[in-house]
Amino acid sequence: MKKLMTGNEAIARGAYEAGVRFASAYPGTPSTEILENLSTYDEIYAEWAPNEKVAMEAAIGASMGGARSMASMKHVGVNVAADPMFTFAYTGVNGGMVFVSADEPGQHSSQNEQDNRNYASFAKIPMLEPADSQECKDFLKLGFEISEQFDTPVMLRPTTRVCHSKTIVDCVDRVDVPIKPYVKNVQKYITVPAIAKKLRIKVEERMHKLAAYSEETPLNRVEYNDKAIGVIASGMCYYYAKEVYGDSVSYLKLGFTWPLPMQKIKSFCESVGKVIVVEENDPIIETAVKTLGFQPIGKDVIPPYDELMPNVLRQVLLDQALPLIDYARDKVVPRPPILCAGCPHRGFFYELGKRKNVAVAGDIGCYTLAFAPPYNAMDCNICMGASFSSGHGMQKVFNMIPGNEQRVVAVLGDSTFFHTGVNSLLEVVYNNSNTVCVVLDNRITGMTGHQENPGTGFNAKGEVASKANVEDVVRACGIQDVYVVNPNHLSEVKDALDKALASDAPSVIITRWPCVLKRMSAEEKQSFDNPFTTKCAVNVDTCVGCKLCIKSGCPAISFNKAIKKSTIDDAQCVGCGVCAQICPKQAIETK
Repeated sequence: MKKLMTGNEAIARGAYEAGVRFASAYPGTPSTEILENLSTYDEIYAEWAPNEKVAMEAAIGASMGGARSMASMKHVGVNVAADPMFTFAYTGVNGGMVFVSADEPGQHSSQNEQDNRNYASFAKIPMLEPADSQECKDFLKLGFEISEQFDTPVMLRPTTRVCHSKTIVDCVDRVDVPIKPYVKNVQKYITVPAIAKKLRIKVEERMHKLAAYSEETPLNRVEYNDKAIGVIASGMCYYYAKEVYGDSVSYLKLGFTWPLPMQKIKSFCESVGKVIVVEENDPIIETAVKTLGFQPIGKDVIPPYDELMPNVLRQVLLDQALPLIDYARDKVVPRPPILCAGCPHRGFFYELGKRKNVAVAGDIGCYTLAFAPPYNAMDCNICMGASFSSGHGMQKVFNMIPGNEQRVVAVLGDSTFFHTGVNSLLEVVYNNSNTVCVVLDNRITGMTGHQENPGTGFNAKGEVASKANVEDVVRACGIQDVYVVNPNHLSEVKDALDKALASDAPSVIITRWPCVLKRMSAEEKQSFDNPFTTKCAVNVDTCVGCKLCIKSGCPAISFNKAIKKSTIDDAQCVGCGVCAQICPKQAIETK
C-alpha cells in the first residue's frame, strides 16, 4: 500500500510497522506531528510528557522494561533531554530505543539553529539522517534493529524540510515484536562510578563495531556519474544538490552519519576530481574529509547558517540564479506575526506595557510576540521555563543597586509552566525573591498547535486525564500572594499588577482565559460562561477617531482614514471587550 506522507507521518508509520509499543514526546516544531500521528495507532501507547527530559526518561524506562520505545522532540528539546540520554548511551537497551531530534536549519520556529549532529558524536551513539518520507519510515525501523544489535540508543535526525515535505511511502504490515523479559542487572543499569567506568569501555568497543557497520550499510551509497565533481551530502541536502547538479556529478549520499564511514569517504574522494561537501549548519562531514587529507569545497563557500535551498547552492557554487517573477518590493507591506483577535494575552500585555521602570523576562510561546509594538512588553527570552529564574537573577541584581527601584515581571504560559517553570518558581520562592511571576493560562499548548498538557484534563489520545491546577501547584511551591484574574478585564489585571509590584514577597499572577482558537469541552464552556458568543462594534456617532483602540494591537480593529473613525471586522471579532475598556468615549459597544 502506497501513501503520500509527510516525514513526520512516515516516522509514526515506521514506529507502527517496527512494533513500537511506547512513545513519549513534548510538542515543538518541526517534531509535533510525530506524536500526534503515533496517538492514532491503537497498538502504540503514546503520551505527551511535561517536557523532553521526562519523555526521554519514560522511553528509557520502557526500553529497560523490554519494549521497543521512542521519544521525539525538536532540536532544542534535546538540550533538555541530554542528561538521561548521555547516561543511557552507557547502559544500553533491552527493547530497542530510538529518539528523534527534529532539527531546524533556518530557525523558522526556534530561538537558535544548533546542529544536533554534534550530539551523536558527543554522546557516542549512532545517528541516521533521512532525506525523504520513505527514508523516514525505513530508517526508523532500521534504527530499532541497530539499537538491539549494538545495545545502544539510536538518534534519528530529520530536518524541517524532511519533517514537513510529502513523498510517496510504501507501507507494510506491523511486525509484532514481543516484549523482552526484564532481568535485574545492576552491572548494566546502575551507573555508580565503579560500574560506569566499565560501561565507558563498552561504549568505545561499540563505537568500533558501529564504525565497521557504517562502512558496510547501504544507507551510505555512492552514485557515480561524471567523476570530475563529487558531492558528499546527507539528509535533505542530497536532494538540494541533486536539484542543482542533476546527474552531471557523482554523489556520496550518507544516511548513517555517525560514526561516519571514513574509508568509504576516502575512497570516494580519491575517485573524483573536485569534492564538494553540502551540509547545513556545522562542517561536521567537511572536517572529517579534511582529516583524511583532502581539501573539499565547503563552508569557505557555502553558508554555515540557514537552509541550503537549491537557489542558495546554485548561487554560491555555480554563480547562477533561476529567473524569478519580479515585483515592486516597495509596495509590499511588512506583516509581522501578531496575537490573534481575542487572544487572552492581549489585555494583560496592554496593561503591563504601560508600566514604567519594569523589565519583563519572557519565555517561549505565542506571548513572545508581546515584545513588539504596540505592547513593547518583553525585554528578553532564553528558553523554555527560563523566565522566572532569569527574571529572579535580574531582580536580585537590580536590588543590589542603591536607590534602584526597578522591578522584574516574568511571564510564561501554562504548558511552559509545567515544562520547566515549576523548577524556576521554586528558585524564586526558595531564595525569597520579589520577582513578580505570571502564568498565562490559556488552557492549552497554544504555540505548537493545541496539544494537551497536564493542565488541560485530557491526554494525547483525547482521553480524560487528571488535571493539574496551576494555582494549586503555585501554592504548593510556597507562594502566598496569588492573584487569579480574567485577562480580558483590564481592571483586574491592573489591580493584580499593583498589588504584586507593591509587595517585597514573591508573588504569582495567573491569567485564566481559553485560547480563542481552542476547541473547548462542554465543561470548559460552562466554566467560562459560554465565551466567544458576542461581538464588538464601533458607534461611529460617538467615536472621535482618537485611535486609542488601535493600541490594543487587535487585528480586528482598523482605522478608516476616509471617515476618520475606527472600525471592527465582524468576521474576526470574538467580543473579548478589551478595546471597549480602552475607548475613552465608550464608543465601542457589545452586541
